[in-house]
Amino acid sequence: MGGMMQTRPVAALSFSQKPQQTQTVRMRIDKWLWAARFFKTRSLAQAQIDNGRVRIDDQTVKPSRDVAVGDTVQIHTKDLRITLQVLALSEQRGPAPVAQALYAETEQSKQEREAAKEAGRAQWAAQGAAAERPTKRDRRERDAFEAAPDASAKRQAAPEWNARWSAQAPE
Repeated sequence: MGGMMQTRPVAALSFSQKPQQTQTVRMRIDKWLWAARFFKTRSLAQAQIDNGRVRIDDQTVKPSRDVAVGDTVQIHTKDLRITLQVLALSEQRGPAPVAQALYAETEQSKQEREAAKEAGRAQWAAQGAAAERPTKRDRRERDAFEAAPDASAKRQAAPEWNARWSAQAPE
């Protein structure tokens, strides 16, 4: 063969809409969470598992715990708990449609997630203009108000601030 390099045919990787069936019956929970796209990296998945935010069949687990088809996985986030049924296993991370075929979210979990989303929207709407960021002018007026040495000077420094942002009715 001398100086010539031989090439071997390479199988093209293509992701279908179904997860790749593997010969393994079980796999590590951290790897499955990564493949199912719940966490961007396996390290993040391991950290969440170590913090007790992931459970399998209502038991706290370690990152090396095996998950199998049919297991119930609970993932705790800030405000809600996602409950999943494992439908398939995949050794590799694929596109989102493939990852979504690895699990099914329970109806109760979906309802809790939607209720939390609506509560967040209602809270955002209730805050209204008070949640807006102050303008540069507002900040300068506030700084002048806070820098004044006594109360009478503070009232003189920011009469417009009090008029614009007071909760009292106009006179």
